[in-house]
Amino acid sequence: MGKKRPLRKKDERKGGVGETLRTIVYAVLIALIIRTVAYEPFNIPSSSMVPTLLVGDYLFVSKYAYGYSRHSLPLSLPIFSGRILDKQPKRGDVAVFKTPRDNSTDYIKRIVGLPGDRIKMTDGRLHINGQVVPRKRIEQEIYRDRAGRPVHQFIETLSDGRSYRTLDFGPGFPYDDTPEYVVKPGHYFMMGDNRDNSTDSRVIGQVPFENLVGRAEVVFFSTDGSAQFWEVWRWPSAIRLTRFFTDLSI
Repeated sequence: MGKKRPLRKKDERKGGVGETLRTIVYAVLIALIIRTVAYEPFNIPSSSMVPTLLVGDYLFVSKYAYGYSRHSLPLSLPIFSGRILDKQPKRGDVAVFKTPRDNSTDYIKRIVGLPGDRIKMTDGRLHINGQVVPRKRIEQEIYRDRAGRPVHQFIETLSDGRSYRTLDFGPGFPYDDTPEYVVKPGHYFMMGDNRDNSTDSRVIGQVPFENLVGRAEVVFFSTDGSAQFWEVWRWPSAIRLTRFFTDLSI
């Protein structure tokens, strides 16, 4: 029998490149699976959920919290309709969803209305099923807008005891007063915690259950945007360490 041909450097290079490509493919597939069935990271680009979420927050959204729809998949591939393994959201959840305007843009808001609920805003106060949602002004915490003007901050408490903070710029803002909305079956009414600066269900309409992407769980990173990516020396002052591991599910 002939001797085995010794492995040449060219063959070694081919094997090394092939192994590297396989590793990359496996890593991408694992990441896609995790993002589809478990958790997907999102970042906050607008102030509609201030003070709960700040511009520059990065958070994990649980994809399994409400079950899965086509919007759980990359590019919202229309492989199936409706939801599978579905679980009903709770009032007060902070959820990511595809806006019903185009079924593709990601929004994040708080669920304030469940199917069958009656939702109304009167003088800037949220009413659910004919009852005003109690709120208490936080005197010791002053939030200021970009112009430096103070904004009223409140703790709003739902009927089940769930509480969260909201902002109110005062009277005279659009959608401080609305007609009464009856939430349709299989739909949810979404509102931003920054009540006078939020494009939510008062504007875009009710959100179908199928459009929910997942429930916001925790902030894992946050930056105030004062440092560019290449300005490494400014990173320590730009990173908001106190925002890390903020629990959004309570």
